[in-house]
Amino acid sequence: MLVLIGYIIAFGCIFGVYALHGGNMSVLAKALPFEMATIGGSALGAFIVTNPPKVLKATASALGSCIKSAKHNKGRFMNLLALLYDLLQKARKEGLMAIEMDVEEPQNSEIFQKYPELLADQHLVEFITDYLRMMVSGNLNSHEIESLMENEMDAHHQEEHRVVTALQRLAGALPAFGIVAAVLGVVNTMGSVGQPPSVLGGMIASALVGTFLGILLAYGLVEPLAGLIEQRNQDAAKEYECIKCTLIASMQGYNPPTAIEFGRKVLYSTERPGFLELEEHVKRK
Repeated sequence: MLVLIGYIIAFGCIFGVYALHGGNMSVLAKALPFEMATIGGSALGAFIVTNPPKVLKATASALGSCIKSAKHNKGRFMNLLALLYDLLQKARKEGLMAIEMDVEEPQNSEIFQKYPELLADQHLVEFITDYLRMMVSGNLNSHEIESLMENEMDAHHQEEHRVVTALQRLAGALPAFGIVAAVLGVVNTMGSVGQPPSVLGGMIASALVGTFLGILLAYGLVEPLAGLIEQRNQDAAKEYECIKCTLIASMQGYNPPTAIEFGRKVLYSTERPGFLELEEHVKRK
């Protein structure tokens, strides 16, 4: 919703002020479809050439999620810490082998089923269960598992950042495509040099719309989306960092209430629950 409100404000101010200053909206209305087809089509073609199919698919998914509310909020992080607490508490009371079925079949686990939002996130569930499985096997120490976690998190971050890089590259190219459209308009104008000044003026104005549109799409549309996706990726990375700190603390001998404190402390202040708030939430769940 905030994304739509932001665009309404941005584009409303741009075109509204233009109209209030006596700008001829008919010139824009006449030129925009053709300039948009030129700039948008060329930019889309270049975007497809530059990026492999997996990045194109990830970009489409990320853009679709931009209009939705951010899912990494305080409530989700509290549920995540409560889930980790439940798993570690069961392992501490009954032994690590007691959580083997929860790890092997999380979809049938009573603990995981208490948190359907987290259970629906396949990558998150795999991240938790993979390292719990290593803890159950007992073949790796905490330092080795921590290093392995950091490597996986780094690979995941690089994969997610490719979408941001692709959009930033597109934003950087859009002004150039706007210039291409403007140059074509100037060429068209020069081919009609014998026309009356009023006609030539309209053609030149239409040509300049291409430059305007390229810059507007770059810094008013694509670049803000890239920034939003990057910030949401950072929020998602905090989720995995929280899991890492909690599990490593547990492997180092801390009890579950203390282990989830390690995870709570790495969260951003805006999403981090208070100590008593988290304790009450864990008891309630």
